[in-house]
Parts: sequence; C-alpha cells; structure tokens
Amino acid sequence: MEDRAPEEAQGHVLEFRLPDLGEGLTDAQLMSWSVGIGDTVELNQTIAEVETAKAVVALPSPFSGTVVELLAQPGDTVPVGAPLIRVRNDLDMSAPTATAGPDAPATGTGRTAVLVGYGPEGEAASRRRRPAPAAVEPAAPRVGTGYSGPQTNRAAATPAARKLARELGIDLWYIAGSGPDGAVTVEDVRAAVPVSQPRTMATRAPAPADPGLGTDQRGGLIRPASREERTPISGIRKRTAAAMVVSARTIPQASTFVTLDFTASMELLDHLRTTKSFHGLTLTPLALIAKAVLAALGEFPDINAFWDEAKQEIVTKHYVNLGIAVATDRGLMVPNLKEAQTLSLRELCQEIVWLAETARSGSATPTDLRGGTFTITNVGVFGVDIGVPLVNPGEAAILCLGSIRKRPWVFRDELAVRWVTTLGISFDHRMIDGELASRFLATVAGLLEDPLTLLGRV
Repeated sequence: MEDRAPEEAQGHVLEFRLPDLGEGLTDAQLMSWSVGIGDTVELNQTIAEVETAKAVVALPSPFSGTVVELLAQPGDTVPVGAPLIRVRNDLDMSAPTATAGPDAPATGTGRTAVLVGYGPEGEAASRRRRPAPAAVEPAAPRVGTGYSGPQTNRAAATPAARKLARELGIDLWYIAGSGPDGAVTVEDVRAAVPVSQPRTMATRAPAPADPGLGTDQRGGLIRPASREERTPISGIRKRTAAAMVVSARTIPQASTFVTLDFTASMELLDHLRTTKSFHGLTLTPLALIAKAVLAALGEFPDINAFWDEAKQEIVTKHYVNLGIAVATDRGLMVPNLKEAQTLSLRELCQEIVWLAETARSGSATPTDLRGGTFTITNVGVFGVDIGVPLVNPGEAAILCLGSIRKRPWVFRDELAVRWVTTLGISFDHRMIDGELASRFLATVAGLLEDPLTLLGRV
C-alpha cells in the first residue's frame, strides 16, 4: 500500500471525457468551470459549461467525489472524447482509474454506459414546451429523397483535416467532403479558407506617440489607452463567420424586394389582441408574417429546399423548420421552429417568443439551431427599411422584414397615411430563378395586404 499514489490510497480516480453532444458535433469550447481542484462534487452536479454549434451546454458530473485535476482551461477547444476532469471517488477503492464519456464500456445490461443527464443516443427529448411532433426530423423520409441536409457526413473527417480546421477556425459541418464515404480531407479544408487579405495599415510603422492619449483635454472624455484593440474570435462569432464565408463562396445569390401596404394586417393584429384567444400573449407582426410565409411555402415548395453539392441533387423538404434570426449579447443566432407548418397563429406567437428568449438566455440546444429549412430575419426592429441577408448554408432562401412605418401611400386612388413595410428575399440562384422568387414574394405580400385571405390557406 505504501507504493500507491496519495489519491489512489484514498480512492480510485475517475476521468470524465467530453461526451458526444449529438448532431454530428466533433468538439466544443470550454466556457467556464463550476468547480475547482479540491472541491467535492455530487452525482449530476453541473461542473462546466461548453459552447458548441452556437449553444451553451451545461455538463453534469456522472460520478461523485473530490476534484483532483482540471484538464482544460476556459477558452480551450476540446475534441469529443478528450479528458476534461479527474475526480477521486473516496467511496470505492476496488477499481482502477475509470472513465466516463463516449468511450465508456457497456454495462451488464447490454446498454452502453452514458453520461448522466444525456441518455442513450436517439432518446433526446425535445426542449419545446408544447407537445412536439413524433420526431424533430422525420424518422423515415417523407419523400423519396428524404432529408440529407448539410449535417450529413460532416462528422466524417480525417484527423489531419480536423486539426487544420481547428487551427483555421473553420467549422467542418459546413464543408462538403471529397474523401472516401464523403469524409472531409485536408484539401477540402484548405479550399474553404477565404482568400488572404492584403496588408493593412497595421503593418505600417507605428504612428508617433500622442501626448494627449488617455484624456480629451477639451471635453474631459476618456480616450482609449491604445490606438488598437484585438479581440480573439471564438464561440458564436467564429461559427457565424465560417458559415457566412461558406455562404458567400459557395452559393450564387440574388435578391428581390417588394413594398406593401401593411395596414390591414396591423388592424387585424390590433383586433386579435383584444380577443380571449390571444389574451396575455405578445402578438407581433412577425408572427403574422411567419404565418403568411408558411402558407406561401405550401404553394411554392421549391423554395423550401437546398442544393446538395456532394450528391448533385436538389432536396425538397415537405416540412418546414422555420428559422428565426435572433440578435443576442453573444452574437446572431438562428434557432428554428420544428414542423412550423403544423402551428396555428396562436402557437406561432407563443413559440417565436419562447424561441427568442431561449436564444438570448444562452439555453438553446444544438437541436434548436440545426436543421432549418427556411429563415426569416427582422432588421425592422432596428429601424432599418430593408437589408440583403446571406442565405444560410443548407437552405435555399431567406426572407428579410424591414421596418413597419406610417408613410404616404396611394390608397383607392387617394393619398393617405398607411402602415407600409418592405420585404426582401435572398435566394440560391442555382435552383431558384427570379420568376419563382418574385412570385413567392408577391404571394406573401398579397396575403399580408389582405390577411383575411389566409383563412383559405390554413
């Protein structure tokens, strides 16, 4: 016994590895530790938070004991299966060092031992408050081609490709693999790197020191202590950048716009807010616009699709996972409403509010953020008339909503003050031509100018 290490003399050491969080994720960034060396942890106690695929996930401990070592620091990118923490179990001295994570051994029942709080693969529950459909994605394809969105085979990559992607800050999920069985290779990663930027002013000789640096003598305002500031790119910003680079490099995009009289829709919303069905709900124009978009997608299913470059196929979805772009303190997030075509206006109202709150609080899961089929972004909340958004990889189009304002408008051959807004759509020109995009946008505008016509489409 005298030859044993001090921690082994009191109990065996358990090693917890980063578990497979699902959705094809290959790594996560450690955000913070909730415990320190020497702390006692209980079973299922939160020990850390990690961020992956734009979601912050709390990791529970699969065992109890005393923390003896933290194997990663906040800000580190940790691959799935890499060790995170070691805990000494003081109650059981009969076993050598054990592990918990994706490589944990099978139990005596024949089931694979899994991390506490996660459950076996395929049994993850939906986070939505309302009763969910049978599955987030259809268990079996609804049409002949089925669903083969951008996450298909994205977890398959050579070790060298994974290492290079981490160094360059590129998300493998967005790269089409050219290797065996669709695996991502080093060449695929290098091809996804944006063209090098020219030298900037930062490479020039430093400017002479400013004797007044630090204080504005005239106004008494504090000035920056240095002329430049560098902020490491990580988390949501890094993933958003990777997605937008892929969008700009791989999707030939075009846009079209329409300005419409939104007065009738505003009047309908005002009336609905006074009814019992919508009492206590936050009914916004976005919910009604989402309903009009869903109705139009039913008429123009080719908009609800994506271009599968690897298989050279157009995949049309006969379900709508409606993405809602949400500005958060951590960056732009696009969670989506699963099977949105099944929701009533009242349910859309509830779910959009819940989805935005979930995203802003940082509790959106990878499932909430993956699998979108069509997206709506609302720049009007910032007082902007319209924008030209980039299409999300894995989708064919994105609708932009501008500000809704009272403006002069010709109504029944007379000049009047009406509620007016502008809608824009950016689309993948490989599969959607200008005629189809314009007809879709005109249909959405027509439904909003006369919202009672929605009754015949729901």
